[in-house]
Amino acid sequence: MRFCPYAQRTRLFLAAKGIEHETINIHLKQKPKWFLLEKNPVGKVPVLEKDGEMVFESLVCNEYLDHAYPEHCLTPRDPVEKMRQTMLLSVFDQMVMSHYYSYLRASQTGDYSALSKKFGFGLQHLEKALTEPFFGGNQPGALDYNLWPWFERFSTIPNRSEELSERRVPRLAAWMERMLEQPAVKACYMPYELYSQFVTSFAAGDPDYDAGLG
Repeated sequence: MRFCPYAQRTRLFLAAKGIEHETINIHLKQKPKWFLLEKNPVGKVPVLEKDGEMVFESLVCNEYLDHAYPEHCLTPRDPVEKMRQTMLLSVFDQMVMSHYYSYLRASQTGDYSALSKKFGFGLQHLEKALTEPFFGGNQPGALDYNLWPWFERFSTIPNRSEELSERRVPRLAAWMERMLEQPAVKACYMPYELYSQFVTSFAAGDPDYDAGLG
């Protein structure tokens, strides 16, 4: 769970909204029986538990947090803007994020040419849509935090694709710099050395979810 981008989505929401919570990590390749039997039969993270009720799937968890703790709502209240952000997230999921693990494996060979062509169009779509400092306006909102875990990982992979360069996507490059300054991002950020260790193990086919624990 420490290296899971979906879990990080919800950790970012919790941090951005200032919600006190306890984090329990599990080994994603060796899920404990109590997790499958009592928390989420699908076996995925994140899972939120409050007063005996379970909420799982990262986007569902984040929507729940905005409803349960509305004081600092990250989701747009305007239905048109909410729809626009949902569609942008769908574009990202299908045209960029879907190639993430292929991107990790390519880090072993350094051959990113084919992947660049596949997700370059998706990045350009996001680039055009980013007309303000953040996708949420002048401050980061739901879409910013839901996108960030993958951009954080792209930026820590050596020899990352030219498609992510400032020359190709200057708005996204500037957005990434602004996101790195956000308190919630700093609170959830994985050090490069630690994440690099995990990436190496993942690319080798044996992900080390306990990397850095001793």
